[in-house]
Amino acid sequence: MSVRRAIHAGSWYTDSGSELSNQLDYWLNQADLTHGPARAIIAPHAGYQYCGACGGYAYRQVSPVVVRRVFILGPSHHVRLLGCALSRAQKYRTPLYDLIVDTQINAELEMTGQFEWMHMDTDENEHSIEMHLPYIAKVMENFKHQFTVVPILVGSLSQDREACYGRILSSYLADPQNLFVISSDFCHWGHRFRYTYYDRSYGSIYQSIEGLDRAGMGIIEKLNPTEFTNYLKKYGNTICGRHPIGILLQAVQELLRNDHTQSASLKFLKYAQSSQCRNMNDSSVSYASAALVFE
Repeated sequence: MSVRRAIHAGSWYTDSGSELSNQLDYWLNQADLTHGPARAIIAPHAGYQYCGACGGYAYRQVSPVVVRRVFILGPSHHVRLLGCALSRAQKYRTPLYDLIVDTQINAELEMTGQFEWMHMDTDENEHSIEMHLPYIAKVMENFKHQFTVVPILVGSLSQDREACYGRILSSYLADPQNLFVISSDFCHWGHRFRYTYYDRSYGSIYQSIEGLDRAGMGIIEKLNPTEFTNYLKKYGNTICGRHPIGILLQAVQELLRNDHTQSASLKFLKYAQSSQCRNMNDSSVSYASAALVFE
């Protein structure tokens, strides 16, 4: 059995199961259930010291009683990928307990001809999926033997490719037993990220960053993939999970086109920054958590 190791444990988050469980409990209890049961969430993937609290607001909206399968869409940070890739692993290790990869769904997705396979070292080095595993394990701990995960690494997609994957995944999104986790941080600002957009009408740099992020968040809440693409083209905001978000927006549109009885509502519930930028030599990363419900 091939097992993906939790190689970011002990650095990006604690490798102590009991300590991790207590941290996650604390962050989940800080958030209120205000927009659930979530069928999809958007949540960050930085070190927990920076974004663990923010992520709790998204995971608080999940109803573990309902969920039997968790799709995790994370952007590729280290390998060039023009499509999406599936995991060869059968288990994903976490400090809490191992998560079982859904090989049946992987086989179904492979049959579409649109997916490739990650090498294990790519899988293990990528943090965008791993940083969600402890939260998933925690939220689902009372049902730990009753659910599977479907990790999907998302490459640099054109809008047409986002639409293609949205169509493929929309049938899975339509099933209330499936939860979609969309892994994304928001603005990466500063010279080290080669992004220093500053609208002085907002006041300080950190306020400009928040204004820029909130404009994007508002467009995402409208569930309009074309408008989101246009926003990214106009401002170049360094939202690293823009393609996983694009796939989600396309999947929602496909689902609503095929089922006119449903309506969808996506809301952002928390926003945070790693630090407040006040001069051009500062840098920060933004984090935002959202939940999608069908009504």
